[in-house]
Amino acid sequence: MKLAPAGRTLIVQPLPGIGDMVWHLPHIHAIAATTISGRVDILTKPRSQADRLLCADVCVGRILWVKRESGGHAGISGLFRLAALLRQGAYQRVWIFHGSARYALAAWLAGIPERIGYGVGGQAWLLNVPARLPVDYRHAHPTVRANALLDLLNIPRPEPEPRLSVSAVAEQAVLAQFADWPRPWIALGVGSSEPWKQWGAARFAELALALQRVGSIFIVGGPGERTLGDEILRLISEGGGAAANAIALPLEQTAALLARCRGYIGNDTGVLNMAAAVKTPALGLFGGSSPLTHSRWIHAVTPPDGYSGMAAITVTQVLDAFARLDVFDETCAVA
Repeated sequence: MKLAPAGRTLIVQPLPGIGDMVWHLPHIHAIAATTISGRVDILTKPRSQADRLLCADVCVGRILWVKRESGGHAGISGLFRLAALLRQGAYQRVWIFHGSARYALAAWLAGIPERIGYGVGGQAWLLNVPARLPVDYRHAHPTVRANALLDLLNIPRPEPEPRLSVSAVAEQAVLAQFADWPRPWIALGVGSSEPWKQWGAARFAELALALQRVGSIFIVGGPGERTLGDEILRLISEGGGAAANAIALPLEQTAALLARCRGYIGNDTGVLNMAAAVKTPALGLFGGSSPLTHSRWIHAVTPPDGYSGMAAITVTQVLDAFARLDVFDETCAVA
């Protein structure tokens, strides 16, 4: 089946993480190419920070929020409020990158003529474009399911991996704020959404002290990592070193900073995905989760054979892996 070019188009991508949104960038761009305007609106959750993450993306129009709190979109009354929100967009087509019937029902109540989704369970009754994923895709990785849905409808995917656009305004702000830090820049992503994905302050500080002779070190994380970031910066200072505090930058400035870095090292988190999406060679530390394989810019560091957990990944192991990335010339080689 081949779809005709669409008018106003909405993508529902409610997975909450920053990384979840980055994973879907190839699908967002592919679907935008099927619209008359070349743009799509996106319905997602506030935790994704999609308004900041995608602020420079020419394929993205409005960002709509799914709000689960009281007075938002929870419950029966919330379902009708969500449908009313979607109705305001006068959409011709909606793509639902989720198995829930709730989003399909809201789209049906909103009167969106063309409704496309995975067709899982009861959702299938509310979709009217004949594309349904096989049952064995129900628990597949989100990118695998999204790829399969676009393939079923013969939608070309010219981007094999995520591509994140950087705001020129954010880039200028970053260059001005960190003008005194000499190049090359190396970012350490210290945050994690779960404790079992956290490498720890002492290891990050030791890594920063080892790397500072080859470049300026930036400690990167979200607002929730302020305490952790302060501890790492203190340990670096006590070790006779220095690092730039890039904790809690606006997300579009974090993207701009990552794009200017020669390399990135960090836990399995959204910022790792952002680094790869701006084509910065990135080492991901995977001791508490499976390595990501969707981007050639992500290089996994895992515990040695016979060991498990983030604590099993040593600083020496990370330094060796970073040296193999070959992102520095001979004058600033990693030991």
